[in-house]
Amino acid sequence: MSVEDELQATVDAMTRPGRGILAADESAPTIAKRLQAVGLESTPEIRNAYRALLLTTAGLGEFIGGVILFEETLGQKSADGTPLPQCALRQGIVPGIKVDAGKIPLAHAPGDEITQGLDGLAKRMEGYKQQGARFAKWRAVYHVSDRLPSQLAIDANAEGLARYAAICQESGIVPIVEPEVLLDGDHTIGHCAETTEAVLHAVFHALHRHRVVLEHMLLKPSMVLPGKENARKSSPGEIAESTIRVLRRTVPAAVPGIYFLSGGQTPREATANLDAINRLGPQPWHLRFSYGRALQDPVLHAWRGQPANAAIAQQALHTRARLNSAASQGRYEASMEPAPE
Repeated sequence: MSVEDELQATVDAMTRPGRGILAADESAPTIAKRLQAVGLESTPEIRNAYRALLLTTAGLGEFIGGVILFEETLGQKSADGTPLPQCALRQGIVPGIKVDAGKIPLAHAPGDEITQGLDGLAKRMEGYKQQGARFAKWRAVYHVSDRLPSQLAIDANAEGLARYAAICQESGIVPIVEPEVLLDGDHTIGHCAETTEAVLHAVFHALHRHRVVLEHMLLKPSMVLPGKENARKSSPGEIAESTIRVLRRTVPAAVPGIYFLSGGQTPREATANLDAINRLGPQPWHLRFSYGRALQDPVLHAWRGQPANAAIAQQALHTRARLNSAASQGRYEASMEPAPE
């Protein structure tokens, strides 16, 4: 199979109807914070048990087409000794890997950040592929204020995303390109739209320069939202219209799928907003979800490290995945939500 055929096969497997992506790629500090919130210490054993719980949820492959894993998870196993990437594949869920090395301050751009991890990436890709990864993810972040992000940050992060994507495709791995305009701040939805449009324009210019094949990548952007400290909250309809307007101005139709990150939205907000986006009618791309906290928060609070809670926790994951699958088809209703306990 040629590299092009390999990439196309992965895209086809990930973009089957009604399926999103589970983001389970939290870094060591992030997973520690999430576990601490439910009274658990972040040990290798606890992390293994939790990630195995996610990937062995019965029926998850009906709503999830791919899972983004942290490097540690590629080598972990379920209770019966099955490597966790294989647990995903058993359900038809394509395993992927987070490959960036996190963010650091961007020199000469106070308040902005740049993502690192390009050094040695091609070599690391070979190892990830041997462990079962078929796609990868790289995240760049953009702070929003009256002076941020700077043009330097927009251009530098676009270049990093494009170089990463090109390395992925040469390795036969599908890149997920994730430019996240952060929810932090008191900016308006209009300010977010302007920033997102500038960011996406720069990203696709850079992808073109680096000869990235758009048909063999996926985009993971943030929705267009007001800052979480802004007093005026936007309705799902406003968010949907602003988001689609920006995407239609910036994202070529050749991109097969756009998988939104939840970015600090509550599980219900993320589902309702995704549904509103998909109700605006046919678009050039699949509009799906690649959620972390918006899928996992109910799971962690149900599980709390207790084996006796495993079935309830897996049901919580199955429910949120099912509701987001419905939202990705414009078929979600608030009445479908489980009753509060």
